[in-house]
Amino acid sequence: MKIKSKILIIAGSDSSGGAGIQADIKSVTSLGSFGMTAITAVTAQNTTGVMSIIPMRSKEISNQIEFTSKDIRPDSVKIGMLHSTEVINSVLKSIKKSKLKKIILDPVMVAKGGTKLIDNKAILVLKKKLIKKVDLITPNIPEAEILTKIKIKSITDMKNAAKILLDLGAKNVLIKGGHLSSKKLKRYFCK
Repeated sequence: MKIKSKILIIAGSDSSGGAGIQADIKSVTSLGSFGMTAITAVTAQNTTGVMSIIPMRSKEISNQIEFTSKDIRPDSVKIGMLHSTEVINSVLKSIKKSKLKKIILDPVMVAKGGTKLIDNKAILVLKKKLIKKVDLITPNIPEAEILTKIKIKSITDMKNAAKILLDLGAKNVLIKGGHLSSKKLKRYFCK
């Protein structure tokens, strides 16, 4: 099989395989691409919740990004869980140093069971520094609410939140609507 592209995934590890690095590797592979990883944290979790989170040192995250990128040049980068200001700054520095392009940010903030995965200071840094560096941000509704500080109950609210994220510097926004009560799939583009 010919590999379509090489994707560097920067995210936390989910021991249950339903999210994080494990889910991203499955998606990348199923689409015919090659996935590399930089693990930001190791979690013990299952479908009922998160039992523990062990953060990786930011220097080790940088080592993973830079050493891998030096050998296997990624065509794009997918970022997930970044739990602290130090980690966000480290990832930004490594992306710049490695001259990585085509960056997608899935701003993982809260686990399915409700466990908070990022601190408030890091959310501010993410908004101020990281969002303007990405080509696409893909928050779900609870994440978009945290980033925009508006309640999202409708498609109109989603559009308003997307405009706020664009104003923060994101080039493109995809707000995932699975938390809305509607059963219909709709697509809207904001300019």
